[in-house]
Amino acid sequence: MPFPPPPRTLTGPRRRSLLTLAAGAALLVGCSTDADDIENTAGSPSAAERARARAATDSETLLQQYDAVLAAHPTLAERLNPLRAEVVRHATAFGGTGSTPSPTATAAPSASASAVPATASDALAGLAGAERALADKRAKALLDVPGELARLLASVAAAGAGHAYLLTEDAK
Repeated sequence: MPFPPPPRTLTGPRRRSLLTLAAGAALLVGCSTDADDIENTAGSPSAAERARARAATDSETLLQQYDAVLAAHPTLAERLNPLRAEVVRHATAFGGTGSTPSPTATAAPSASASAVPATASDALAGLAGAERALADKRAKALLDVPGELARLLASVAAAGAGHAYLLTEDAK
């Protein structure tokens, strides 16, 4: 008498299980792709370039404030020149020129000179406030830009916070 055939044993998942898993995986991939597209829109090259240009303009504006304080209070040159040099580096790192317009007989220099406080300590406090505000602005902006620019913004924001501390160090 012949032996009956052995019972069929399944060694892997069933065909229905595989189809269900494939459909679920396709659904999940579709969902995550939509989320990735939203994230990439915020970090698009045009948004990154706009953020970089804004950061360069902000650094150059801060540089103008340093120059105005130095023009009004030349005795602060030894203290401010190293910090000013760093601001120039920040502006060039963001793609700016890192220079201020040459002084001419226009209304802008007289307006900036009149905006500088009369005392050196008040001028330093004003620069410290500007550094602190710009550092905070950059810390918020780094959340909306892609990797390398975010790291640059974070580094420059930290340097600005350090500048603010150094500018107020003697005031305490």
